[in-house]
Amino acid sequence: MRVQRRLTLLPFLFLFLPEGNAQDTVTFTSQANLVVIDVSVRDKSGKVMPGLTKGDFTILEDGKPQQVSVFEFQKLDSDTAPPPVPATKEVKAAPAQVAAVAAPKPAAGLPLGKPKPIIRFQDRRLVALLFDFSTMGIPEQSRAQKSALQFIHEQMKPADLVAIMTAGTGPLKIDQDFTDDRDRLEEVVKGFQIGVASELAALGGNGDDTTGEDTGAAFSADETEFNIFNNDRKLATLESAAKLLAGFPEKKALLYFSAGIEQSGHDNQAQLESAVNAAKRANVAFYPIDARGLVATAPAGEASSAGGRGSSAFTGANVSARGASRDNSQETLSTLASDTGGRLFVDDNDLSLGMQKARDDISSYYILGYYSTNGKTDGKYRRVQIKLNNNIQAKLDYKSGYFGDKDFKKFTSSDKESQLEQALMLGDPLTDLSLSGELNYFRLARDRYFVPFSVKIPGAEIALAKSKGAAQTEFEFIGQLRDDHTKLVGVVRDGIKIKLAEQTAAQLSSHPIAYGTGFTVAPGVYTLKFLARENETGKMGTYETKFTIPDLAPDKPAILKTSSVIWSSQRQPITDSIASVEKKKILEADPLVQDGQKLVPSITHVFRKDQNLYVYMEVYDPGLDETQKPSVAATLSFYRGKTKSFESEPVRLDSFIPKRGQTLPVRFQAPLAQLAAGRYTCQINLIDEAGRKFAFQRADIVVLPAAKAAGEAPAPKAGAGF
Repeated sequence: MRVQRRLTLLPFLFLFLPEGNAQDTVTFTSQANLVVIDVSVRDKSGKVMPGLTKGDFTILEDGKPQQVSVFEFQKLDSDTAPPPVPATKEVKAAPAQVAAVAAPKPAAGLPLGKPKPIIRFQDRRLVALLFDFSTMGIPEQSRAQKSALQFIHEQMKPADLVAIMTAGTGPLKIDQDFTDDRDRLEEVVKGFQIGVASELAALGGNGDDTTGEDTGAAFSADETEFNIFNNDRKLATLESAAKLLAGFPEKKALLYFSAGIEQSGHDNQAQLESAVNAAKRANVAFYPIDARGLVATAPAGEASSAGGRGSSAFTGANVSARGASRDNSQETLSTLASDTGGRLFVDDNDLSLGMQKARDDISSYYILGYYSTNGKTDGKYRRVQIKLNNNIQAKLDYKSGYFGDKDFKKFTSSDKESQLEQALMLGDPLTDLSLSGELNYFRLARDRYFVPFSVKIPGAEIALAKSKGAAQTEFEFIGQLRDDHTKLVGVVRDGIKIKLAEQTAAQLSSHPIAYGTGFTVAPGVYTLKFLARENETGKMGTYETKFTIPDLAPDKPAILKTSSVIWSSQRQPITDSIASVEKKKILEADPLVQDGQKLVPSITHVFRKDQNLYVYMEVYDPGLDETQKPSVAATLSFYRGKTKSFESEPVRLDSFIPKRGQTLPVRFQAPLAQLAAGRYTCQINLIDEAGRKFAFQRADIVVLPAAKAAGEAPAPKAGAGF
C-alpha cells in the first residue's frame, strides 16, 4: 500500500461566511463539574412513577458513587395552569458550531442558550420548532406555517412552552425564546417570509423533482456552495440547535419541518452521527415532519413540471422513480428520529397532528444533578449509571454518559497524540471543524486500484497564531481505511506546520484548505474514517464514508469499463502548494498529476462563470479494430432540465496511457462563461466503435455568476486535453 499526501491553498474556490453581527452571537459558559441528567421512571405497566425521593436514587460515574445535589420532579400532566412565561422579542443568530456544556452559570432572564443552571421551567414541557426553509419549496413553507399557527392557536396545552428557530441561507436563527405567549408565537410565525431560501430546495432536489426541470432561480456565491449538493450543513444546523438546547436540563422535543433531506452521495456520514450524538447528550428528541404532506403522483408527472417521455407514463416508471426518490429523502429523517427517541411524521396533510403527537411523547420525569468528583479536563468519556434503591422495581431511561471538559492548550504532545487515536476509535464523531470530502478510483492493474481522497476545510474556521510577523497554523491528520471485514488496509498519519505571508493569511478567511492523500488497494467494499485537527485551538473534524471499488478486470462482463469522474475548476502546480509532506515527486501512480500539475477535485460541484470546467476519467479495455487500435468517441453535454444547453464536438480517443495497459484517458476543458447561471446535469457520452459498446457518466453541477463583471467572452468550446 502506498500513500501520497499534499496540502494546498485553493485560490479559486470560495466559502463565504454567513452574514451576522458578532455581538449577536449566542455563547455558553459552563460550570464544568455539574452534571444534570433527565430520568424517566416507569412501572411494569409503562406508567410514570411519581412520588420518589432523592434517597431512592444512586448515581455512579465510572463506578464511583456521586452525591445527588439536584433533585426535581417535572409533573407535566397537571390540570393547574403554571405561571405564564413572558415572551422576549430578541432575535439571536446562533453560531455555526456551539460547544456542548453540562450546565451554564447562574443567570436570570436570559434568552435561549443562556438558561439558569438548574431548573428554569418547573413543570413545563419544552417544544422547539425548527423550520428549515432551505429544504422546502413555497408550497411546503406555506403548509408548515399554517400548521404551526393551528397548533399554537388551538392545540397548545397549559404546560407547553414553545421556542421558534429558523434556518435558510444564513446561520441558524432563534426567532423566539421559550414562551407560552400565544400572541407572540403567532406574530413570529405569521412574520415568516414565504419563499425565502426556496431556491436551495430546488437545487437540492428534495425527493420529488426527478424531471430536473429548471426553476430559473438566482444563485449567490455564499456559503451555499457547500450546501447545494451536501447535507452536512443541514445536519450541522440540527446539531447546533441541539447544542443550543443543551443548557436546559429539561427534556426537549425538537420538531424539524423540512421537505426531506436527499442523500447526494457527497455526504459525510460522521455529521449524521454527530447530530444524533449531540441530541442524545442534550436530552433532545428529533421529530422530523415532512412538510410535503400526502402526495398522489400522476403517472405522467405534475402539471408544474415537464412530464416523462416515451412509454414511461404507461409503464409506471415515472411513479416508481419519484417514489424511490421520495423514500430516499426521508431515510435520513427516519434515522434522526429513531436514533434520538423521536418519531418521523410523513404522508399527512395535517401537520399539526404530528406536532401534537411529538408534544405528548414527553411525559413526567425526574431531574437529577451531581457535582462530579472527577475534576480532570482530559475530554474523556465518563460512564454514568443510575440505580433505584429500596428494591423498587421500575424501568429507567436516561443518558448513559458524557464527555468531560478539555483544555487543549494544556495538552502535552502525548496527550494530543492520545486524543487523536481515541477520537479515531470512538463512535462519537467530532465536527467542530467542517470537512467535505470526495473519493475516486482508477485502475492501475488487474487487482490494484488507486483511490485518491480529497478533503476541503473552510479557511474561515482555522485559527492562526502570530510568529515573528507571520501567521502560522498546524494541522494533524489521521485516518484508517478498512475493508468489509473491518481489516485495516490503509493508514494516514500526518503533521503539517504552515506559515503564511500576510497577504495569504488575509485571504484564508474566504478560501478553503485542500488536503489530498491516496491509497492503492484491490477492488471491494471499504470504510474510510478520517480526522483533521487544527492545533491552535484543538478543533477537530471527522469525515466517514463507505464506498465500493468495482472490479473492472479485463475478463469481467463485456461492458465498457470506466473509472469514476473528476469534476474540477483548478489545476494546481505542485510547486505552489503551501505545505508538502513529501519533498519528492508525487507518486507517478496518481492519474490526477500531469506535467507537474495536479487536478484538484471540486468536491462541492459548484463553479463560477469565469472558471473553466476540467473533466477527467479513464476507459479500460476498449475494443480493438483490425489494426489493434482502440477507437472511442467522447462528448461532453450540459443539460438544464430536459433541455440540452450545450454539447461538445466528439473527441476521438485512440492512444493508451504509457505503462498503464489498455487505459484510455478522457479529458475535457469547457469554459463556462456563456452558460447561464443555474443548475446543470453534465453527461459524458462514450461510444466504443470497435467494441460496439456504449456508456455514460453524469453529475449535477451548479454554475454561479462570475466573481466580477467581465467583458464579452467567446462562446464555449469544449475540447480534449487541458
